[in-house]
Amino acid sequence: AQGHIVRLLGSCVGDSYRLRFVTLEAGAMNQTAALDDSITMIEASMSTMVSDMNGSLDTIWMLIAAMLVFFMHAGFSLLEAGCVRMKNAQNILTKNLMVVTVGFLCWYVVGFPVALGPGLTPNKFAGSRGSLLDGFWDDKSMFRVWFFQGAFCATGATIVSGAMAERAQLGGFTIYTILMTIAIYPIVVYWGWSGEGIFSYPENGSQKSLVGPALMDFAGSGLVHLVGGVGALCGASFVGPRDGRWTDEDAGEFEGHSVPFCVLGTFFLWFGWY
Repeated sequence: AQGHIVRLLGSCVGDSYRLRFVTLEAGAMNQTAALDDSITMIEASMSTMVSDMNGSLDTIWMLIAAMLVFFMHAGFSLLEAGCVRMKNAQNILTKNLMVVTVGFLCWYVVGFPVALGPGLTPNKFAGSRGSLLDGFWDDKSMFRVWFFQGAFCATGATIVSGAMAERAQLGGFTIYTILMTIAIYPIVVYWGWSGEGIFSYPENGSQKSLVGPALMDFAGSGLVHLVGGVGALCGASFVGPRDGRWTDEDAGEFEGHSVPFCVLGTFFLWFGWY
């Protein structure tokens, strides 16, 4: 009987120890699970913070770059005003101001969707989505893209004003500005920068163009100056030289009226360029 009692007590003691061990093991597992959940939450929070920080940095950088490009319009204005005769300074300044105001309105309504708004079934010629900032609140990063690309659009248009200085009426230049910012420049931008145009479109998992490799345009200088330069060449060819510009007796009458404006404008453009 005593042996049975001893064995019974031993069994009870062993069960007690096993119960305590199981309890401790369950507690440790619960703590581990809670720790894993905390780590997962911290990682998710850190990932969100990093994503928000990267988005903020991208926005700051693009706004700074856009403001530098926008500031170049001051350089264009000073340079062109200094290179023309005093009687035409007001006219050339009005054209530069009109390029920014009218140009951005055209970009807002038509230019941006044509340039960077591929449709639901994209084609290789022009886009169609994003007029009047449609859909921008669903992806707020599009606001910074709109402003940055709009500054480039206006820059491409204002290049021509200097090439046709003192030879184009305000009405004709307004028509040119509208055409440049709603059709000519946006279509070329779609070809090269939208990712769906003829200069760069997806095929078999990589970007291709009609001639083989996709276009790689460093800092946008290629398309902007291609469109602005060709437009300036065509405009200068259409209007021709100023009357008497290349005659010996009248050549001195066409000298710029302000060298300081020319120098300041050059520095402003230099600053914006770099």
